[in-house]
Amino acid sequence: MTEQPPAEEITDAAALRLLAHPIRRRIEACLRDGPANSAQVARQLGESTGLVSYHLRQMARHGFIEEVPELAKGRERWWRPVPGDRRIPPYSRQDAAMRAASAQLARQHLAELIEQYERFEAGAADLGEWADAFVFSRATIHLELPRMKEFFEEYIALLYRYSEPADSPGTRAVALRLFGFPQPPDD
Repeated sequence: MTEQPPAEEITDAAALRLLAHPIRRRIEACLRDGPANSAQVARQLGESTGLVSYHLRQMARHGFIEEVPELAKGRERWWRPVPGDRRIPPYSRQDAAMRAASAQLARQHLAELIEQYERFEAGAADLGEWADAFVFSRATIHLELPRMKEFFEEYIALLYRYSEPADSPGTRAVALRLFGFPQPPDD
């Protein structure tokens, strides 16, 4: 079980746009595997070290990643994600810039999900018993807005309740995504 951090709203559209940037999304994915320096990330992404260093500094400036001083050697800087329960403010509190950045981020997450699923599908035969971890649920529920908020909080708590440290024996990363949105009245 992983301790759930306090919820933190991202209220700066620039920070949200930063998270939606394609290279930064890829950097974020690289750092999920453990601390890395800019040269390692650049090699993994096929990008220049200078470009990756710039994006790492921008991500750190907004508090999404941090340096790992105990791994530093000379001028070499190592980076890791800053754990957090980051959330986007409700639509009613977003301005136009925040709404545009939020929509861009959501579309990017959906595209990544399709890409990740296609990789899973192509390699499922090599996963052994872990191929059985594929679960799929599709539902439409009817509820009032306060209950929707309650549902979301319980979902987040459930994620932390079941999450184990990445280096725990026998564990594997499992991608879980929740997208909930009201259907327009004419659907």
